[in-house]
Amino acid sequence: MIEKNTNDIHKLCVNTIRTLSMDAVQKANSGHPGAPMGLAPAGYVLFTRILKHNPQNPKWQDRDRFVLSGGHASMLIYSLLYLCGYGLTLDDLKQFRQMESKTPGHPEFEVTPGIETSTGPLGQGFANAVGMAIAERHLGSLFNKPDHTLIDHYTYVFCGDGDMMEGITSEAASLAGHLGLSRLICIYDDNRISIEGCTDITFTEDVAKRFEAYDWHVQRVTDGNDLDAIENALKAAKANTSQPSLILLRTHIAYGSPNKQDNCEAHGSPLGDKEIKLTKEALGWPQDKSFYVPEEVLTAFETMMQQSEIQEKQWQKALRAYSENYPELIRQWQNFLTGHLPDDWENSIPVFKLNQPAIATRVASGKILNALCKTVPNFIGGSADLAPSNKTYLEKSNDFQKQNYSGKNIRFGVREHAMGAILSGICLHGGLRPYGGTFLVFSDYMRPAIRVACLMKLPVIYIFTHDSIAVGEDGPTHQPIEHLAALRLIPGLITLRPADAEETADAWRYAIKSAKQPVAIILSRQDLPILDRSKAIGAFSAGAYIIHEPEKMPNMIMIATGSEVHLALNAAETLAKNNIHARVVSMPSWELFEKSPMVYRDQILPPSIKTRLVIEAGHPMGWERYSGDQGYIHGIKRFGCSAPGSVVMKAFGFTPDDIVQKAKELLSVMG
Repeated sequence: MIEKNTNDIHKLCVNTIRTLSMDAVQKANSGHPGAPMGLAPAGYVLFTRILKHNPQNPKWQDRDRFVLSGGHASMLIYSLLYLCGYGLTLDDLKQFRQMESKTPGHPEFEVTPGIETSTGPLGQGFANAVGMAIAERHLGSLFNKPDHTLIDHYTYVFCGDGDMMEGITSEAASLAGHLGLSRLICIYDDNRISIEGCTDITFTEDVAKRFEAYDWHVQRVTDGNDLDAIENALKAAKANTSQPSLILLRTHIAYGSPNKQDNCEAHGSPLGDKEIKLTKEALGWPQDKSFYVPEEVLTAFETMMQQSEIQEKQWQKALRAYSENYPELIRQWQNFLTGHLPDDWENSIPVFKLNQPAIATRVASGKILNALCKTVPNFIGGSADLAPSNKTYLEKSNDFQKQNYSGKNIRFGVREHAMGAILSGICLHGGLRPYGGTFLVFSDYMRPAIRVACLMKLPVIYIFTHDSIAVGEDGPTHQPIEHLAALRLIPGLITLRPADAEETADAWRYAIKSAKQPVAIILSRQDLPILDRSKAIGAFSAGAYIIHEPEKMPNMIMIATGSEVHLALNAAETLAKNNIHARVVSMPSWELFEKSPMVYRDQILPPSIKTRLVIEAGHPMGWERYSGDQGYIHGIKRFGCSAPGSVVMKAFGFTPDDIVQKAKELLSVMG
């Protein structure tokens, strides 16, 4: 029986969240019970009094977004989703952290209804939330009218000390404050505990002052169990229309546990059967029941969720009125949501002809991007303070700033960490197609965000320029060596390294069509001539194709990407004069080539031709699959050096003469 002193329904609901979290972690013998126990009151208030959502329709477009940035506290949101009626069952909670369950160890997008993003790597969720808030403001500026509001929601995020320590959070918070994203509201779980102990061993800064300096609206709630204070703080945050809001909520990890409250042991380990019984006794809960949910709690949540259904019905009514008054806008909005493109969208892509001057692929990409934005109106993006170099600026649009949220050019500043995760948040929100650019060498800063975007299958477009040692004078700190190999290692990422402007156009065609995968387009700093593809065999979209076939039966194959394709073509011309017949294959994408049928792959790289020379000005790792046991990979295994790009390329053996020599050496070895 529930003891009389817990009959208050709100306390009963909060303690249900706590005990479900404890029990699920204990059954899995793995997880983080402490944070859900401390944050249970805040989660309860948000989901029942503040959040605009409808469990019967988790994808309702004008719902508020909720992000649990500290994904280790996943049992908090799973408990709330179960109680609110999102389709989770008690059996799902009992399968916490088990194979193919709806309740994985950290929240995963499109695995559990009501989960807006995959969180776990700390700070990623916070930055995702900034992206969602950017998307809401931009879409609202495009579609809302004085007499009809179509887009009107908030983004809420819970984060903890770990999130606050990560640099990505600082970057994202700084940008959010600059942009005045007033519909972004964060509750900071100020429990002062991390895995290693009390945060005073590492984290003693004044977080409130830090966020005030970022131009955030900051409040403190000193009692994490005071439901009314939490509600009032959230309402005050919503009332601020010029700043994002941070609520520092003083909580106690593993609240209610006699021996583990405020103890780091409760962060990442089950409480243990004995401590769970003691905690349930302290909370006035039946000690002999596991996954116990009082009927009063189920009834209370069912009643509270009825208002959620009413909210969506009211919005649907407003949507019908909007459709009648703005039929063209509603069609455009629906196209934004579905990703629908006009039938002739590809016709806008510029054509680059043989007689045109040489052009860097980054410059060609900029021309293509600006042409595409006329037919892909939901483009939005920018660069990490490198737009003039990355050629990512949309010339016919304004900047996205707090004075004008309709602008499509986002000035991310030198914040690659945050930019990557913000792009994912924009994509997750729905309705927009985000892109972001930086130098290839700085893709390392974005790698965690790219990885999680691949996990979520988000069609984010990454533009990475200055793609090799040909960067030149900036030297080894800016010359990528291992970065192509590193990107190719990420499961689900399509990496495209075009060899000229026309291949760059093909890269963009593929990227726009990609609806379920991120795409990275790798571009040159230096000018490259337009290739003659009039006799090409195969297609760019297949990942590799024959760009040059010798007049006689080939006795070797040269495989290259990007600017090195030109070296291979020039070398093949010289080799032909020496009675060496080289097929040249442009391979812009390993991933697309691997997706092609085996019969096509064998056509491009016949198993019978074992003399193969791979040419790429980057780390050779991975090319063995195409060079074969008897081939040679001409790559780079050391850092670059500071000199003009052509000088560096020559110093590292990337000239036509060097390739000719390598080919001859390889043939001599093969006999």
